[in-house]
Amino acid sequence: MEKWQNEYELRKPLRCIVKLGGAAITCKNELEKINQQNLTQASQSGVHKGGLDQSLVKAGFVATRISVTSLNLEIVRALAQEGIPSVGISPFSSGWTTSQRNVASADIATVATAIDSGFVPVLHGDAVLDHSQGCTILSGDVIIRHLAHSLKPEYVVFLTDVFGVYDRPPSDPDAILLREIAVDEDGSWSVINPAPETMSKQVEITVAAHDTTGGMVTKISEAAAIAKLGIDVYIVKAATDHSLKALKGEVERNLPDDWLGTAIRFKRD
Repeated sequence: MEKWQNEYELRKPLRCIVKLGGAAITCKNELEKINQQNLTQASQSGVHKGGLDQSLVKAGFVATRISVTSLNLEIVRALAQEGIPSVGISPFSSGWTTSQRNVASADIATVATAIDSGFVPVLHGDAVLDHSQGCTILSGDVIIRHLAHSLKPEYVVFLTDVFGVYDRPPSDPDAILLREIAVDEDGSWSVINPAPETMSKQVEITVAAHDTTGGMVTKISEAAAIAKLGIDVYIVKAATDHSLKALKGEVERNLPDDWLGTAIRFKRD
């Protein structure tokens, strides 16, 4: 059995795991620039292509690692300013390797120890070594799934730059926010709110060309895998009252009519 598959008995139950989306806490149109307002508010509450020269691959690998490590430090610093003790944990230095973007080895015990010691562990997606490709991007969404599997939080919150999951790109003026998604035992999912019969078109979720981690497609897939464990997942816009309610667990049972976000839950009879 792989190391990440083990379950760790924490001294106290883990209430929540939070994923800070890159688009929510950075300025995507500027190089390595933090969205300080969103990061502060959230704290309060180069993959290679075939044919590229290997020297360019290695240079991109190094540059990516420098960027994400710097971002991780900014998150730890922002939490510290709010009086929240935290510790940065790098996937690479903790022994994370991948095979086709699936985590093969991860030091979940380090994360559990940090939690039991009173720290908030801060992890991040990274450029990591890969058994078949040499190196690749390990998405934070994938890391969250493995953490949820081992640490069993009450719920998981994905903070993004949009209000949740839409039936098509949210830039489309006709896009509809999917407020609740149900996950079956086989991992498949379906929209239950709004009711399917009230929607005139099929869900069309696309991936931006520049997104190396799969964008919303990967996020829903990983969220569904977490929900299948019986752990509710909320995808919601960072630095809003809606995200604050999700973080506080105020939407666990019934979704308020005025709450904007997407709840992904295991289908219960």
